[in-house]
Amino acid sequence: MKLKNFVEELQWRGMVHDVMPETEEHLMEKMRSAYVGFDPTADSLHIGNLVPIMLLSFYQRCGHRPVALVGGATGMIGDPSMKSSERNLLDEETLKKNQDGVRNQLSQFLDFSSGAENQAVLVNNYDWIKEFSFLDFIRNVGKHITVNYMMAKDSVKTRLSGDSADGLSFTEFTYQLIQGYDFVHLNRSLDCTLQMGGSDQWGNITTGTELLRRMDSTKGYALTCPLITKSDGTKFGKSEGGNVWLDANKTSPYKFYQYWLNTSDEDAEKYIKVFTFLDKTTIESIIVEHREAPHMRLLQKRLAQEVTTTVHSAEELEKAVKASEILFGKSTSEDLKTLDEKTFLDVFEGVPQAEISKEEIVEGINIIGALAEKTGFLKSNGEARRALKENSISVNKEKVTDDFTLSKNDLINGQFILLQRGRRNYFIIVAQ
Repeated sequence: MKLKNFVEELQWRGMVHDVMPETEEHLMEKMRSAYVGFDPTADSLHIGNLVPIMLLSFYQRCGHRPVALVGGATGMIGDPSMKSSERNLLDEETLKKNQDGVRNQLSQFLDFSSGAENQAVLVNNYDWIKEFSFLDFIRNVGKHITVNYMMAKDSVKTRLSGDSADGLSFTEFTYQLIQGYDFVHLNRSLDCTLQMGGSDQWGNITTGTELLRRMDSTKGYALTCPLITKSDGTKFGKSEGGNVWLDANKTSPYKFYQYWLNTSDEDAEKYIKVFTFLDKTTIESIIVEHREAPHMRLLQKRLAQEVTTTVHSAEELEKAVKASEILFGKSTSEDLKTLDEKTFLDVFEGVPQAEISKEEIVEGINIIGALAEKTGFLKSNGEARRALKENSISVNKEKVTDDFTLSKNDLINGQFILLQRGRRNYFIIVAQ
């Protein structure tokens, strides 16, 4: 596979923050191995992890071998970078479960199985750190890095000079030493010469290159990308419900799609370069077209399409688009019935609900009673009759009249009926 210029690829995408001198030349000489670490603090990655994932994916697409390191050992300690307090330590069983989840999600972005020369490799630093006794580690590794060097790191200085009454534990202080040794081990075992990560990791990453130089007299390289932010100052990767996860069971494909669809114009221009595999010419063309008619939101739609397809699938994208159209566009009862239960509840999150026994629905409920007495959606039978006369009432997106009767045929997934007055006033009957 012909090598492409990886650093150049990252630069036009706005993904280079710091890069060690001669890294670009080093990578253009031949296929190289580089690693990025992933912290297994949950059984799913979230979109905040997409930047390092994309780093590895672009790296592989440029002809190099990506190494994904799951931090089974470092996950037991906790990285002090960008944190004001020490994290809870995870037990080995929880870490194993989390590692399996991370491995499955990475396989959506990286080729682990084709047999190609640059096939991705997955490693767990617990596999080699567990072999060290405490005495062995401080004698064979710790002696090579001075306390003065470690104290000079921003992540350490920030915690020591901060307001936290707890200060910095020895456990966290050793984090950079263990991460540094990871680089040494991977250089020895996989000829890994480059470590990458977010800009907050620069201190830990350069400890690795320094440790490699001192222990093995070998030169290592480092590259970091900027931390992704939102133009309004809020944290990227967060929604009102918390993290936006890559696991469909934690964040549905519909909600995932909506997150990207709702990005601002400014953010969408930045994100489409970082989080999609579209080439420079295509992206520039989409940006120009979007600026000519921003109300069409072409940029956000393409961004949401690309990322949702990559993380979930084209099939899940189609469902998410259809679900969006159900809420915001024209749709039919048949469209509604294609939604699974989770997507249906996501689409109509926050919509008022009332429970009615399934037996009663099977027997049949007159629409006037369903609108007023049975649910309280409308205040009275009189209001229900007026709304029906105005032709403003729909059941499962289909207009109905005052002689309509709800039946089991109206149940979506055997459980829900969607009532609607006008364009935006919804109510859900839940059959129990």
